[in-house]
Amino acid sequence: MEINTLYSSNVCLISIHDILLFENLQLIEPILKAVKQAGYKEATPIQSQAIPIILDGKDILGCAQTGTGKTAAFAIPIIQKLAAQTRSKAIKALILTPTRELAIQIQENLEIYSQFTDLRHVVIFGGVSQVPQVEKIKKGVDIMVATPGRLMDLMNQNWVKLNELQILVLDEADRMLDMGFVQDVKRIIAKIPEKRQTLFFSATMPKEIMALANSILQNPSKVEVAPISSTAEKINQTVFCVETSNKRALLAHLLKEKNVVSALVFTRTKHGADKVVKDLLRIGVSTEAIHGNKSQNARQRALNNFKEGETRVLVATDIAARGIDVDNLSHVINYELPNVPETYVHRIGRTGRAGASGIAYSFCDAEEQSYLKDIEKLIGKPVPKGHINPFTVTFSGPIPPKPVQFNKGRRNSSSKPKPNSSARSGPPRQAKRG
Repeated sequence: MEINTLYSSNVCLISIHDILLFENLQLIEPILKAVKQAGYKEATPIQSQAIPIILDGKDILGCAQTGTGKTAAFAIPIIQKLAAQTRSKAIKALILTPTRELAIQIQENLEIYSQFTDLRHVVIFGGVSQVPQVEKIKKGVDIMVATPGRLMDLMNQNWVKLNELQILVLDEADRMLDMGFVQDVKRIIAKIPEKRQTLFFSATMPKEIMALANSILQNPSKVEVAPISSTAEKINQTVFCVETSNKRALLAHLLKEKNVVSALVFTRTKHGADKVVKDLLRIGVSTEAIHGNKSQNARQRALNNFKEGETRVLVATDIAARGIDVDNLSHVINYELPNVPETYVHRIGRTGRAGASGIAYSFCDAEEQSYLKDIEKLIGKPVPKGHINPFTVTFSGPIPPKPVQFNKGRRNSSSKPKPNSSARSGPPRQAKRG
């Protein structure tokens, strides 16, 4: 085993030359027992890098895409640090995350990793009654997982006080930006102690996110795995050039294949997701949708049904899909190509996890050719084209210009701007929260 630490100004890069076992990460026995029971043995690269740094009390700037084991990378050392402290009612660690599904997933992981400790944790998010959440908070909480909107609500009502916070985690920071939560995040940060440990994770690092990171991190160590342009080697990617009117028929044709055991289908809009569900139910394919217009109970029920195999197809928008982690997902299908190339990498990364193989199909109509070109430029190679008669076609001539995008940052909302809309156009504030 050899771990080299290379220092360059205020950035620490750790190079792992051998597989690191959890038992070699100086973890306490209750956590080792929990991860062993969960079937963990070898730490992923992000875990190997981040856990020692966090245990050492340093800030982190982490760049890691979905499926890399990021949650365990910050949750396990937080549990270890807090397990040694005397219990009180004060919140010691706050994990901010953009979506309800991701918040619930993090909470589930915390339950696994901390099951042999006496730590208390709670997850809070909007779209449901705050009463059960407040009751848990009143009893005392060590670790809080929260979406920004609901957290701001409870802070304004004085149910949540963060004056004794020791550790702040910002997870999926780029998605916070996409969903318009950055201002809420800044308001929350303004109300917590300056002397704290901050762990900042983002799959991409646009300028706005780097500016936020620079404003809240103190001499951070940088950990980075799986560059955003990379796609899992074991994911078999195929793009089908198809007229928009034939997408429905092509999807139905592909789902007739027996090897499509489960499929996560992506659309750009909530309306589009509902339309695909109706089309598939009409031909007898068990399908549910998950997006921002669904109630929290409906979203969680749809996700559980999909995980348990009761539903074969789950149709999702990108924002709602953050936090969907399904073992052995056989297929990801891009019914509509994303207008942001990095999103393509996130989408197909839902399959082919933990060394398993996976298949990603994408539909590309004439107007989406520019999106495909951007995707291929990002991943550094062409996506192989598939041909299935009579559905697929060959596009010729110049690539059409990119469609005008309105409501930038809310990519699953309506594409039509509202008259006299402000910079915060879109759903009412209460509706978007958490």
